[in-house]
Amino acid sequence: MTTDVDRHAEKMKARKAHQDKIVAERQGEKGLLIVHTGKGKGKSTAAFGMAMRAIAHGMKVGVVQFIKGPWESGERDLLRKFPDQVEVHAMGEGFTWETQDRERDVRAAREAWEMSKKFIADPEVKLVVLDELNIVLRYDYLDLAEVIEAIAARPAGCHVVVTGRNAKDELIEAADLVTEMTQVKHPFRDGIKAQAGIEF
Repeated sequence: MTTDVDRHAEKMKARKAHQDKIVAERQGEKGLLIVHTGKGKGKSTAAFGMAMRAIAHGMKVGVVQFIKGPWESGERDLLRKFPDQVEVHAMGEGFTWETQDRERDVRAAREAWEMSKKFIADPEVKLVVLDELNIVLRYDYLDLAEVIEAIAARPAGCHVVVTGRNAKDELIEAADLVTEMTQVKHPFRDGIKAQAGIEF
């Protein structure tokens, strides 16, 4: 007599065989362009999680923060504990509503982009995190075509992660992996401020 346990075991056996076949068919490797966008929290958090994973695999990592500059953050402090593997450059001057100076913002974005291009072109750097690049592209502080061209010309094994709301359609089209974070609830709406260890 066939029981529920037997039926479940057979179903899982068939599923495993199917999954094993799919995995066996996908053997290609390449440096990926990954975009984290959307209105929900977690875009930069996910990118920094990937940076930590890369460090654990002995990879070299380059991080450029386009907006988040003036204040310290937990992830930045942690990454700086691995100076042989990671370079972190916080080159923004704060959110655009704080600076209120377009020329200054464009200049800061341009300087951050120059550093980004060095990381992207360096064959030893295997992961490049361009934190909040989508924001400066949204405000046209950088030329989108130039950014996409430079990322496309990266060495074969270089992965690039771009974060920030409102990713441009052209960047999404060029990407290998795009994740959109959706906000369902956020404590800020209930009067809760950004907290150490959670938001920064």
